[in-house]
Amino acid sequence: MVGGFKLTKWLKESGPESDIVISSRIRIARNLSGFPFPHMLKEDNGKDIANRVYNAVIEGNESLGKDFKLVEMHSIDKVDRLNYVEKHIISPALAKNTATGSLLINQDESIAILINEEDHIRIQCLLPGFQLDNSWNLADKIDDLVEEKVKYSFHEELGYLTSCPTNLGTGIRASLMMHLPALNMTGYINSILQASSQIGIAVRGIYGEGTEFLGNIFQVSNQVTLGITEEEIIKNLKNVGIQIIQKERYIRESLLKDKKVELEDKAYRSYGILKNARKITSTEAMKLISHVKLGVVLGLIKDSSLEKLNQLMEMIQVGFLQKYYKSQLSEYDRDVKRAEIIRMNI
Repeated sequence: MVGGFKLTKWLKESGPESDIVISSRIRIARNLSGFPFPHMLKEDNGKDIANRVYNAVIEGNESLGKDFKLVEMHSIDKVDRLNYVEKHIISPALAKNTATGSLLINQDESIAILINEEDHIRIQCLLPGFQLDNSWNLADKIDDLVEEKVKYSFHEELGYLTSCPTNLGTGIRASLMMHLPALNMTGYINSILQASSQIGIAVRGIYGEGTEFLGNIFQVSNQVTLGITEEEIIKNLKNVGIQIIQKERYIRESLLKDKKVELEDKAYRSYGILKNARKITSTEAMKLISHVKLGVVLGLIKDSSLEKLNQLMEMIQVGFLQKYYKSQLSEYDRDVKRAEIIRMNI
């Protein structure tokens, strides 16, 4: 908790390989039979779908042992919706859909069911560290639970039908959010990007397709969902993840051996700016936090921790700042308040 604000579980907790893998996510896309896709959906039908999904999860809640709440997009303000986007819980598309969009979310925010986004249902499980199997097992359990109560759109040859053809088949997207400063600063990330695209793996920025690699953070995910099993998707991404982890670790150790002074200098300069700045943009803050994180995991900086720095990634975002300070901040004021919240929490 920060000032009474609950931070996202996958940022405040550590998991396996958390010095490199920030989080593991499984997302399952499903649509209900007998209803048009969300972009053609009438408001009454949208509410009907939300109620059906909510009831299906609540009736099976005992087996999951989770506390869920239903959040309709029209019932929360723009800042709250933005905050959910920044925490990677909902997409910008769902945030804009105040007519039929809803979110079913559990208490620690590790499970989120997006209702009437691009598809009727998107089941998302997000866990800290390298936990693809655990994320998949949880998402699969919820998927089975919902399917017991509602009829999915399914084709014998094409599999689960989705609004976008790229999600046909299993409807599964598995992804790893990875901090790869060594690969990026040495340029080796370019060979990773090239090799990944050739084997059906996408590498994107922190907020998905078309976004920048802010803070040396990369999202690595599967592209193929048709003609492959769920288990193969998970296995393939795990293997790619392991190779990237090994390469990042190797380069980190090489840099520590050959350029320790330069690494230490960059980490402490970055820490000094973050500790003392009176005004800072989110882009600069993300870059400096990345340098400090590398310094922490290599044992060069003792005055901070990986958990604190990961939490700062959430706290410096626009939505969080406006919720925390209870004000619609101008760009200038955001930069001032961002520097203030960093000084208080680094």
